[in-house]
Amino acid sequence: MEERARSCLLRSKATLEQDIKASYLMDHMVSDGILTNDEESRVLGKVCCGVQTCSVLLITYKKAYISFYNALIRESYGDLANLLHRDLPLLSPEGERSFVILSEGGVPQRPVVFVSRPALLNLIREKLYRLQNTPGWVTVFGMAGSGKSVIAAEAIRDHALIKECFPGGVHWLSVGQCERADLLVRMQSLCFRLEQGQSSEASQRPPCSVEEAKERLRFLMLRRFPRSLLILDDVWDSSTLRSFDIQCRVLLTTRNRGLADSVSGDFEVPVESGLDEEKGLEILALYVNGKPQKLPEQARSIVSECKGSPLVVSLIGALLREFPDRWSYYLRQLQKKQFKRIRKSSSYDYEALDQAMDASLQVLEPEHRDLYRDLSIMQNDVKVPAKVLSVLWDLELEEVEDVLQELVNKSLLFRDCNQRPYHYYLHDLQLDFLIEQNRDQIAELHKKLVRQYQQFYNERPPSSGDIDCSYWYRFLPYHMAKAGLSKELYSLMFSLDWVKEKAQFMGSAHLINNYVEYGEILDKENSEVRLQFQEFLSLNGHHLEQRPFPDVVQLALSQPTCSEVYRQALMQAQKRASRGQLYMDWVNKNNQDSLSRLVMHPHQGSVYYAGFSKDGSKIASCGANKALRVFKTTSGEKLLELQAHDEDILCCAFSPDDRYIATCSSDRKVKLWSVERGTLIREFGEEHEEQINHCQFTNTGRRVLLATCSNDKFTNTKPTSQNTMFGHMEPVNHCCFSPNDAYLATSSSDGTLKLFEVSSANEWKSIDVNSFFPESDDEIKAIVKCSTWSADGSRLICAARNAVFVSDFVSTSRLSTVQYCHACPNSSLLAVALSHYTVELWNFETSKKKAECNGHLSWVHCVQFSPDGSLLLSSSDDQTIRVSFVNACLVLEVPSGKTSQTLTGHTRTVHHCQFTDDGETLITSSEDTTVRVWKWRTGECLVLEGHKEPVRKFHLLNKSTSSHLFSWSFDGTVKVWDLNRGQMLQDLECHKGAVLSCDVSSDGRLFATTSADRTAKITFLLKGHEDCVRSCRFSWDNKRLATGDDNGEIRLWSMLDGALLKICSRDTKDSMDSFHGGWVTDLHFSPDNRVLVSTGGYIKWWSVETGEALQTFYTMGANLKKIHVSADFTTFVTVDSIGILYVLKKVKGGSV
Repeated sequence: MEERARSCLLRSKATLEQDIKASYLMDHMVSDGILTNDEESRVLGKVCCGVQTCSVLLITYKKAYISFYNALIRESYGDLANLLHRDLPLLSPEGERSFVILSEGGVPQRPVVFVSRPALLNLIREKLYRLQNTPGWVTVFGMAGSGKSVIAAEAIRDHALIKECFPGGVHWLSVGQCERADLLVRMQSLCFRLEQGQSSEASQRPPCSVEEAKERLRFLMLRRFPRSLLILDDVWDSSTLRSFDIQCRVLLTTRNRGLADSVSGDFEVPVESGLDEEKGLEILALYVNGKPQKLPEQARSIVSECKGSPLVVSLIGALLREFPDRWSYYLRQLQKKQFKRIRKSSSYDYEALDQAMDASLQVLEPEHRDLYRDLSIMQNDVKVPAKVLSVLWDLELEEVEDVLQELVNKSLLFRDCNQRPYHYYLHDLQLDFLIEQNRDQIAELHKKLVRQYQQFYNERPPSSGDIDCSYWYRFLPYHMAKAGLSKELYSLMFSLDWVKEKAQFMGSAHLINNYVEYGEILDKENSEVRLQFQEFLSLNGHHLEQRPFPDVVQLALSQPTCSEVYRQALMQAQKRASRGQLYMDWVNKNNQDSLSRLVMHPHQGSVYYAGFSKDGSKIASCGANKALRVFKTTSGEKLLELQAHDEDILCCAFSPDDRYIATCSSDRKVKLWSVERGTLIREFGEEHEEQINHCQFTNTGRRVLLATCSNDKFTNTKPTSQNTMFGHMEPVNHCCFSPNDAYLATSSSDGTLKLFEVSSANEWKSIDVNSFFPESDDEIKAIVKCSTWSADGSRLICAARNAVFVSDFVSTSRLSTVQYCHACPNSSLLAVALSHYTVELWNFETSKKKAECNGHLSWVHCVQFSPDGSLLLSSSDDQTIRVSFVNACLVLEVPSGKTSQTLTGHTRTVHHCQFTDDGETLITSSEDTTVRVWKWRTGECLVLEGHKEPVRKFHLLNKSTSSHLFSWSFDGTVKVWDLNRGQMLQDLECHKGAVLSCDVSSDGRLFATTSADRTAKITFLLKGHEDCVRSCRFSWDNKRLATGDDNGEIRLWSMLDGALLKICSRDTKDSMDSFHGGWVTDLHFSPDNRVLVSTGGYIKWWSVETGEALQTFYTMGANLKKIHVSADFTTFVTVDSIGILYVLKKVKGGSV
């Protein structure tokens, strides 16, 4: 040790002895190889903590300053570490950088007792070096308990390897055996770790689907962490593995050697044999602080009985460290065959493990044995903070940590030192043993945890400040279900408070999955309520992913009045309204029909594709359950069901005459089926080398062809002839014929959309979609998901990342990934499936969103219009298919329901109309540049001409006398008219751009205009908006003017001097790349001038004093044009872009 470091340690000796706990620090020093097990035992044998600390300092004084300093940091003794920091010995930059990379990446620390396996380590490192210049996979496979995870972590613990191959970092993720919702949680946690310190607002919102998480990870690994290594530990199935196929460098550990076949670029390293005899003896020698050649003769037999498992050898070694004279006894214990398993989770030989576990438990104190038994309720691959066990065991946290330390020392438990505070977990083989031994008590153990939780959190639920809150929100329903506490589960999951807390902490995806997973239990209490909560989440899940987090009570007030969700929301809204909070009740919602005409659950598992027959009478669907199903469009009646493939079916398609259905699958086969008989007509099994992603028949029967595309980068056309189309450099995701079958469009992960001539199979055109994204580079390609043709075949539309490309424009939903798109066969509508579970309808001629179809509980794989364009079909991971009306409108009739008069005269679109107060005169403005004043009963008309461009709107200066009128136009002018004589009184050139709105102060002395030139005018110019200023409104006291722009921003100005008072705006843009879901189209002040209401993509209420949002109401459609407000500011009426009427009333305290 350097003299300077030694002196610093001596100066700080008294302070260190007083404050630190030696046992915690020694774990790290043993792991670093600085402290031996014998030295640790001697220290722990000292009579008190102070003497123990003094002994550790003595050892540190001799040889371990840096290790001791790092141990202080890891154990949160930051203030004490600061005493030593100035005198740290110099560490090479490479070594320090490698240590930081491994620690920040979550790579597990080396076990306290560790033996090197050089041949295996060198083999893994050799394979990893092959990833130096190219993405790929290295697979480490072997039986359970063979040490795959430890050896993978050790292989990357090499400075030269990290420096040369993975300077971008190393990122460890424990995967395990998990359902899709749990997989999403793991992927979200990895995204969160990689996005730490990132400024983009997109990083603040967790991905809400596995597909979106995959895209996010792909971008992060290639853009932010190039040349980094992703380590996936303990992967069980190929579908999970494909979720990480993101064109990066991956080290994979698994028990299943065949898993790597589902991805490309694989190098294999087998660890099938576990430890050989020499390494087993070395572990035992380390535990007993001896030399392998001097161990008793029973040592070899013990290693043999352990069957090469490092876990079992460690369990026995930990016992021998405490009882060095029991070699024969523990050998006899291993040789016993007293345990008979009811259940085995793998082919692993459990006998040695069972005997070693039993022997380890026997030496525990009885009360600690009971505590260890409680760990039977832990889940595989889940790491638990000590605080959870403190609640479970009803012990002080320090007491719990002491117990856990003992279990770690005996190799009965493992500790993750990369998470602060530490998290603890069992090896899955140890968990299997506990579950087997306590099978009859499992329900009671789960019940104990739930009761302890209820007692501990009886006054308030866990909050983000509680270190254990993540565990409770994720697993409390699981423990209740396993405990058989159905009443408690109902109470929890039928609570709007729980929905709010969990959705805010974890997002909506995991919450939605809970209602599906525990649906059978919840339905025994009340299936209607379960469906009501599930429907609420399906309609609002995308809102719950937004940041800032929305008001769940306000969202729930839009539910039907008969819903339990609405009942709870109303009660809470009334209480909060009594305290001055603002809530709106949609009072006419029960009159609105759902857009969903039919919802079907045809599959147990994800529905990957669903499509209409050519005549629209049938729907075919396929998915993860390997089945093909056909049913009626009108009723959902099942017509055909086939187990069609050995693996997931990814697509199905009707032939032009609807007599056949083609299916394609992950099993690399294409099959042709008879719809009438349900028999296999033909199988194509050798055309593709990897999974087949999509298939489609030609549209007409003139020449029947079937196109298929695959991850092998080829596209084939069959069956009457076969052509293979080359050109793509990455997997081909989708293919579709043009309406006249002359061309085939193919979409690929290489960032291109290619068009092939069907007659010759030659490439006709290639579109580099990747170039449309300015931030893209050669390494990060924009994956083109799919394409679709317009009805006349003149336009080709494709989806990539978060955009849809139609010739020369882009439609964007900024924070979501486009999964699929399909063009309507007889209109300019485009259906877009987004990763936040929503389907949007866009007009691709005008590039405007027309509607939003919610209802799915998970991400939507595909959408398709019916042949006549009246219905829209969507299929989802939530196991459902939805058939929705494409055009939904509400016709409101006046009592007579008759047309009183038809007024003709305008030659183009009429933009605005208004009656005078006496009801005798109707005024209209039009795209034809005129304003017309009608005596509507007689048809007599006065035409006001003078504008040169369309007249958007007008304003009556005096409604009672109706004598003067303001009109404004795209020509940049405002004109004042005398309605009695039809004369123009004033012609004001106000702006260089189009005048978009105008308002007159209540006293009639001022008027304001806003323009596309980004300014507003009164008697002075108001500058500051960064986009077109579309709306304005004076306050009732005429002291303020509110203006709203196309960026979604609202500004409040002083009428005294034109000074900017406040900016009303979100902190970040929303999914429509706006601060208000779109243009701010209308504004109104409350009579007391304290509240401002605005419309855009939704409705918002603002505090005039602070500029903060008071409430938000989300409509089903977008692009709200105007809102009508009652005189007392308690009733609000508007219509959205799909024709739904909203009558909103302010909720009052105690009643509505």
